[in-house]
Amino acid sequence: MDTIWILVIISVTIALAFDVINGFHDAANSIATVVSTRVLSPRFAVMWAAFFNFIAMFIFEPKVANTVSKIVNIQAKDPAFVYVVLAGLIGAIIWDILTWFWGLPTSSSHALIGGLAGAGIAYKGTSVVNIPKITQTIEYIPIAPLLGMLLGFGVMIGIYWMFRKFKPAKVDQIFRKGQLVSAALYSIGHGGNDAQKTMGIILAVFVAAGIFAPDTALSFSNPRTSWIILSCNLAMGIGTAMGGWRIVKTMGMKLTKLKPVHGFCAETAGAATLFLVTYLGIPVSTTHTIAGSIIGVGVTTHASSIKWTLAMRIVMSWIVTIPLSGIMAALSFYLLKMIHGGF
Repeated sequence: MDTIWILVIISVTIALAFDVINGFHDAANSIATVVSTRVLSPRFAVMWAAFFNFIAMFIFEPKVANTVSKIVNIQAKDPAFVYVVLAGLIGAIIWDILTWFWGLPTSSSHALIGGLAGAGIAYKGTSVVNIPKITQTIEYIPIAPLLGMLLGFGVMIGIYWMFRKFKPAKVDQIFRKGQLVSAALYSIGHGGNDAQKTMGIILAVFVAAGIFAPDTALSFSNPRTSWIILSCNLAMGIGTAMGGWRIVKTMGMKLTKLKPVHGFCAETAGAATLFLVTYLGIPVSTTHTIAGSIIGVGVTTHASSIKWTLAMRIVMSWIVTIPLSGIMAALSFYLLKMIHGGF
């Protein structure tokens, strides 16, 4: 077997491993509220979320995947770019594992994008980085959580008004059932946006290896690429089913106190945000989105109900994700180059 094919197989394997870790790391995004309100047990909640993560591939076109595949301007048939993608994945995985251990709900998406950019810069400088795509991603670091926050606040106020004459026990009963729907919608949005990022990585690997043409687009109708869509959503679902309990506790139990109606509003607002940006083909952080939605819902009760110290700690981890994952990816690239003996 040619060396290039060995590199492709290794890269695809690590990419799918990243997708599993992404699902594991971001399981909290989909289930934190439904678990913290005790609507579902942790075990059943992750299976619920995993199923809807998987079926997202039948709902959204892979626009986000095509965006991610162009974060670095891949030069076809340049094996070094396969190493760039591989190093980017390794850097993102290292950052995901560290932040999972610390219980910080950082963005796997931004870790991946930072990793690709860092490895690309390590190889050929900033000239290979698609600056408009990076800029768009950075712009949505504050936009996604702010949109989630505003929608969460608005939905919560609307629900308060609509159910103002209902008894609390009745409201609780209604939204315990409603949260099953909102959790499913959020999981679809999560799977639709996040699984596509790994699809974009695998597509970039095949372009770099000269196996696919640079203008190849992912599609279910193309048998050469349909397996990429299926395997990435499956890997995401498996990772979510494994669950990341440390981060579930941070998102659903420490950030603010939630009831079923709060969980419904937060998940609905988060799902609406993710549906919009996935339709537009923008890779955003599902973690940022649900955190903003939870805060938006929480402040309708009382701003003091939010653990602002913890919220600021989360925000700081968001800020450093792209540069630190980029540094880890650059170091990984130099290590791979040293092992290979130069490109």
